[in-house]
Amino acid sequence: DLEQGEVVYCHPPPGYETTGPDGKTRVCRVVKPIYGMAQAGRRWQRSLFPWLMSWGFNQSHSDPCVFTCERIIEDTPQTLIIGCYVDDLFVLYSDDGPSS
Repeated sequence: DLEQGEVVYCHPPPGYETTGPDGKTRVCRVVKPIYGMAQAGRRWQRSLFPWLMSWGFNQSHSDPCVFTCERIIEDTPQTLIIGCYVDDLFVLYSDDGPSS
């Protein structure tokens, strides 16, 4: 969602009237961030980052968009790394068990 008190406007989508009956250019007020807006990726990160940390991921000091989670499951160290770039994620998994 938008920050409290934040107001964002955009041009109407194709097919909508761009001028009103008074001849003034129309704009649309944005209620929720939508895909493609400059703010949309940041809004996604503001939701994603606390969620990852609530699941035990640690945010990297050298790159705040990279999170790691290390666990030992059945005496086997396992690492999960998640990186976020705008609205894309990459996931890396390491299982150092005897069958790997």
